Amino acid sequence: MKAMVFAAGRGTRLRPFTDKHPKCLAPVGEKTLLQLCLENLRAIGIDRVVINLHHFADQVIQYLKQNGDFDLSIEVSLEQELLETGGGLYSAREHFTNESMFLALNSDIYTDLDLWLLLQAHEENNALATLAVAQRDTSRYLQFNEEMTLSGWENQKTGEQIRWMEDDFQRYAFNGIQVLSPRVFDFMENRGAHFSTIAVYLDAARSGERIKGFRMDDAYWIDIGEQEKLEKLQKHLS
Repeated sequence: MKAMVFAAGRGTRLRPFTDKHPKCLAPVGEKTLLQLCLENLRAIGIDRVVINLHHFADQVIQYLKQNGDFDLSIEVSLEQELLETGGGLYSAREHFTNESMFLALNSDIYTDLDLWLLLQAHEENNALATLAVAQRDTSRYLQFNEEMTLSGWENQKTGEQIRWMEDDFQRYAFNGIQVLSPRVFDFMENRGAHFSTIAVYLDAARSGERIKGFRMDDAYWIDIGEQEKLEKLQKHLS
């Protein structure tokens, strides 16, 4: 099985480290964010990984080479400019068209979630996409009905809201981890180079595709956006 790891971003909130290095190589003790991510993937039997790169891509390529690709088969999708998550995934689509499903996640996220359970849920639901979500504070929420089917989106800062179901719903934050069917690429055509995966999921769900949420409230999860979060993760792991 294959996975896509998003590692192209500039990581501006982790300056000054990211002034000279890619965010995914930020150290967590004796390891890096990227190593932790790849080890989690390998632990559930994923042996082929595609990594999108842009910011200091040469450093990441050299790092992988020096570490024997962490016993994985790794391919790189180079971006000449940042394409956002949707654009980056679409740019790398040739690596996934022959897969029945694949995992995609951000390299700057750490979790102890059993990713195999997420893969199983996706397969059982016969979904186009299964998104790992949790009830946590954020400014933008996905809305899911009682069956955990995507039914809307809202931005609490601007008041913008998109809804197409009248069912009761609960708000969940997307945790940057998802399992996808390659059919998702059909909903990425004609969007230009830069777009988010969230826009794709909303359009697909409104057209009747099954976009499911997978609750991971009880799992440890942290988004390494700042130095403080990096130190918090290091303390947790030690």
